[in-house]
Amino acid sequence: MYRKFAAIDERDASRIMRLFAFPDQHAVNPDLSRLQPYPFEKLRQLFAAVSPAPALCGPLGTFGEIKLSIGEPQHATPPFIQRALADNLAGLANYPTTQGSDALRQAIAAWIARRYSVPAPDAATQVIPVNGSREALFAFAQAVIDRSTGNAKVICPNPFYQIYEGAALLAGAQPVYLNTVPHNHFEMEWAELPESTWRDVQLVYVCSPANPTGKVMSLASWKTLFELSDRHGFVIASDECYSEIYFDEAKPPLGGLTAAAQLGRGDYRNLVTFSSLSKRSNVPGLRSGFVAGDAAILKKFLLYRTYHGSAMNPAVQAASIAAWNDEAHVRDNRRMYAEKFHEVTPLIAHHLDCAIPDAGFYLWARTPIADTDFARELLRQKNVVVLPGSYLAREAGGVNPGANFIRIALVAPHEQCLEAARRINDFCLSL
Repeated sequence: MYRKFAAIDERDASRIMRLFAFPDQHAVNPDLSRLQPYPFEKLRQLFAAVSPAPALCGPLGTFGEIKLSIGEPQHATPPFIQRALADNLAGLANYPTTQGSDALRQAIAAWIARRYSVPAPDAATQVIPVNGSREALFAFAQAVIDRSTGNAKVICPNPFYQIYEGAALLAGAQPVYLNTVPHNHFEMEWAELPESTWRDVQLVYVCSPANPTGKVMSLASWKTLFELSDRHGFVIASDECYSEIYFDEAKPPLGGLTAAAQLGRGDYRNLVTFSSLSKRSNVPGLRSGFVAGDAAILKKFLLYRTYHGSAMNPAVQAASIAAWNDEAHVRDNRRMYAEKFHEVTPLIAHHLDCAIPDAGFYLWARTPIADTDFARELLRQKNVVVLPGSYLAREAGGVNPGANFIRIALVAPHEQCLEAARRINDFCLSL
């Protein structure tokens, strides 16, 4: 093959030969190299050489493996949502619009008004359906970050949902991690960041109720954040995908739209809320949610999404309308979670420092040994899978705020969660 390049400069020939020999060495986005492995890939590597106790793997084990590591709802999908999906499959013959149907946007706007006690947002300009909150949270950063400044910063809670970090990095921005720790009751302490940092902030991700701590932002915290946004011009992305799992029907978690309305910000300036049906309605495979808030920002985000190619399947839109229009199944879902939390939490808290969260379906429990050792040995001895808290956080201010914590997702059926709590208790007695 080399003779074919005889008339070519020696360096060019060598370069072409290398391309033939290594066809995978093409130019790619250099920011991809900044991404860290996802927490569950780290968990897979942690467990690579672990063999769970044989007595808990086969017929002798009450449940075998009990997986409480992934926040995937396991309650049954309501039949009426399944029927709505199946009854509208004829919609597959049509291209959907990026903005979604008028009927879906109106159903979402009406739900927002009922849930958050605010005037219904304008369904034409203040609501956009999305294919689950995950893709929207990622895409949003790509649409709002101005990378030409060269120093754009994105604030994330720490611990956090890793999509925030990846979205920031691939938008050309630098993540800034704001620790949420027990001594400040897992609040985001905005005053911890210096003015020099705030000057470069273009986007702030908040998660309320928080993953993994379950903390709900207070009105006072929202007020401070809004004031900072007005001063520095950054956009707020409020991830509220756990907002419908709480434990007192009379006290739903405060949402960003409610906070804005109560503080005289009825135009929702600089605020976009992200919500999802996945946890609320037990349809994680439906991939359906919405963004709502500042009409000016959403106009630009819609333009981005038109090119992004993220229109929602018409059958999924029909099923989503059915889900947003019904609250009975959501109340029943909350009841099942409340029962599990009230029975499981005291058992685990007997040995591990934890408490029922403000909302959400995670227990955030402190471990007496390193969280990775705890998770690995719990699998080996008791065949229960939990997620080390350090995998959900980054070192900031000299500490990893997830270290010596585990996240326990109470998503499994009631009896499995109780059995897992008993096994965790037994394991803790051996430490």
